[in-house]
Amino acid sequence: MRAQFVLSEIGVGLRRNLTMTIAVVVSVALSLALAGASLLVRDQVNSMKGYWYDKVEVSIYFCTKADAAHSPQCVNGAATDQQIADVKTALDKMQVVQTSAFENSADAYKHWKEMNPDNPLISVLGPEAIPQSWRVKLVDPTKYDVIQSAFAGKPGVKSVEDQRKILENLFGLLNGLQTAAFVIMVLMLFVALLLIVNTVRVSAFSRRRETGIMRLVGASNFYVQMPFIAEAAFAALLGAAMASGLLLGGHFFVQNWLADRVQFIHFIGLSSVLAVIPLLVVVGMGMAAIAAFFTLRKYLKV
Repeated sequence: MRAQFVLSEIGVGLRRNLTMTIAVVVSVALSLALAGASLLVRDQVNSMKGYWYDKVEVSIYFCTKADAAHSPQCVNGAATDQQIADVKTALDKMQVVQTSAFENSADAYKHWKEMNPDNPLISVLGPEAIPQSWRVKLVDPTKYDVIQSAFAGKPGVKSVEDQRKILENLFGLLNGLQTAAFVIMVLMLFVALLLIVNTVRVSAFSRRRETGIMRLVGASNFYVQMPFIAEAAFAALLGAAMASGLLLGGHFFVQNWLADRVQFIHFIGLSSVLAVIPLLVVVGMGMAAIAAFFTLRKYLKV
C-alpha cells in the first residue's frame, strides 16, 4: 500500500467531516485528560500516604487536675510523675515503637497558642489545662492498636489518639475525587466512541463511490479500510496530544503556584506525568482504531 494514498485519503476525510473531527478530537482530549488526571490523583494519594504516614505519631495523653471532674479515666486527679515514667518504661520495651518524645504542659500550651492565635480561650486557659503526653512514632503506623490496647485505661492515662485518623478524612476526599474523575472519564470515553463511530460512518458513506471502484478493481478489505482507520487514529492522536498538554499545564500550575501556597502536601513530580502520557496516546489511538475497524465491518459494504 502506498503511504501517499493513505495520507491523501486521511486529508480528504478530515476536510469532508471537519466539524465532526473537531468534536472527536475535543471529546477524546477531555476523556483522556480525565483518565490521566485519575491516574495522577491515585499516584498523589499513594505518595501522600507514604510521606505522611511515615510522620504519623500516636499521642498518649495524661490526666490533668481539671479532668478529674468530668473524665471517668481521671477520677484520681492529675497523672503522677511515676505513672508517666511507667508509660515510658513500657514504651521502651515495645518493638513496634521507633521513637518517643515527652511533651510537657508548657510546651503543649505554647504549640496550642501558635496553632490557635485568635482563640478567645487563650486569655482564660493556662498551661495546666493542656495535658502532658508521650508522642510515639511507630515502626509501622498501622500498628496503632498495639499502643491503644497497651495503654488505654492505664492509671493516669486520659486517652490514646492516632493522628492517622485526621489524615484519613483527607485521603477519603482525594479518593472520592479520583472516583468522580473515573466515572466522568468513562462517560466521556463513551461519548468519544460514539463520535468516532458516527464520523467513520459518515466518512464511509461520503466515499462509497471511491470504495466501490476500489473493490471492483480487486482491492482487499484491509486496503479499503486502512484510510478510515488511520483517519480515526490520527484524530485520536490529536486528542491525546491535547490531553497531554492539559496535564503538563496542570502540573506546571501545581508546581509553580499551588505548591508554594499548600506546602504541607508533597506533590508528585514531572516524571509521573511523563509516565502517563504514552499510555494516553496508546489508549486513545487504540480505542479509535478498534472502534473504526468494527464500524467499517458493518457499514463499509459494496
